[in-house]
Amino acid sequence: MGSVRLFQIPHSPFCLAIARALEACGTEFERVNVSNGNRAAIIELTRGSSYEVPVLEHGNQVVFESGPDSQDIARYVDRVFGGGRLFPDRWEGLQALMLPHLENDIEGVTFRLADIHFVPGIADPVERLMVQRHKERKFGRGCLDQWRRDREALMAEATRRLGPYDAMLKHMPFLTGDMPVYVDFLLHGILSNLTFQDWNPLPPLPRIQSWFARTGSFRHG
Repeated sequence: MGSVRLFQIPHSPFCLAIARALEACGTEFERVNVSNGNRAAIIELTRGSSYEVPVLEHGNQVVFESGPDSQDIARYVDRVFGGGRLFPDRWEGLQALMLPHLENDIEGVTFRLADIHFVPGIADPVERLMVQRHKERKFGRGCLDQWRRDREALMAEATRRLGPYDAMLKHMPFLTGDMPVYVDFLLHGILSNLTFQDWNPLPPLPRIQSWFARTGSFRHG
């Protein structure tokens, strides 16, 4: 079927979600790290169509997201490696509702708690300044300092927004039932980004914490 390479930024929640899905499907793959400051490999792979991660290279096939709300890579993984288990027909509607909430309402809080650790830790001063300026253009000057001051409030808000997911897990091991689907791997990627290199603890939700461990070790078959 050809070799599989995942081009990633190691702490990216969306890269972590695809990596976890590939692992769960039993797919062997190589991780290729890309820096924030040099996306030449991505631009070359996609022939100038994208500079964002993740990108999946499978043999001669290069898969990347066609838009900000697409799941092109996850659906490719599902079709080629997952046997339809990431996007089963019966949960299409539910996942369509959950995916934007996870990507916007959950990750929209948690990435701030990750960035206050990630950005200062960038070793190259030029790359660090570029990433900081990118954040400030989008979220306002001094945003990282503000998020650092607000970290307790941000964690409380993340915990509140995760509350319904914790409630869903009261009667089932995964978000839609007995087997994980893509929303499980996406939320796992978001929380793996939050806790990357022990940057932050998991939110204090016992069922979410148990689910996180369970999803992190899950393998089909």
